[in-house]
Amino acid sequence: MGLFLLFLHSTLRKEPVFNDELPSRILCGTVSIKPTVKEFTETSAVFEDGTVFEAIDYVIFATGYGYAYPFLDDSIIKSRNNDVTLFKGIFPPFLEKPTLAVIGLVQSLGATIPTADLQARWVVKVFANSCTLPTTNEMMDDIEEKMGKKLKWFGQSQTLQTDYITYMDELGSFIGAKPNIPWLFLTDPQLALEVYFGPCSPYQFRLMGPGKWDGARNAILTQWDRTLKPTRTRAVSEAKRPQPFYNLLKILLFPVLLLAVLLAFY
Repeated sequence: MGLFLLFLHSTLRKEPVFNDELPSRILCGTVSIKPTVKEFTETSAVFEDGTVFEAIDYVIFATGYGYAYPFLDDSIIKSRNNDVTLFKGIFPPFLEKPTLAVIGLVQSLGATIPTADLQARWVVKVFANSCTLPTTNEMMDDIEEKMGKKLKWFGQSQTLQTDYITYMDELGSFIGAKPNIPWLFLTDPQLALEVYFGPCSPYQFRLMGPGKWDGARNAILTQWDRTLKPTRTRAVSEAKRPQPFYNLLKILLFPVLLLAVLLAFY
């Protein structure tokens, strides 16, 4: 029988990793959820609620791990309270010239490979002197601001967690790859609706800017088809809608949506 301790932090402040079998183990009683341990005896554990678990064979302290970069001097990546100190999670701020970039050292709340891809696209522009970095003081101010937000969200932690959409938009804006939503609404309303209200898929960062891909538009407009295809075991006809009313509704709603987007961005 296993024991599972309650968290001291609120929901979403830490990054616990669960085994898929945990819920079923709890339901069948092979894993019990317990409060904080008050003390250990030679063969038992006493919990804060007064309960005692006897005849314990092993105690596993799942305290996580620390980040280490033995191939670099700590002052390059860590320069403040043992935290990773990189501008936008990529560039060390104290180098005389931006000749070093760290790719993939973020825990994005989204796909890792597209995040690293956009990081690399920006890094290449910086190395080629097509993009310039802010001054050291400006980079440190940005890092301090991000660390303050991280402390508020996750508490005292070495987490590298990053919001996927915000981070991707930020990187994309540096190289001109962030989708221009108002312009898309004016030039391609169908695509604009899918980009703004649909999933934040990596294709949208290939619509414009360096590395633009001609197939990005079609990939975005057909992404739901590819997502649903494996779940369909047979062809089912779609429900018929009253076309005149449906078309009139779309015509009336489009100006409202366009005005809302313009007000949100300007």
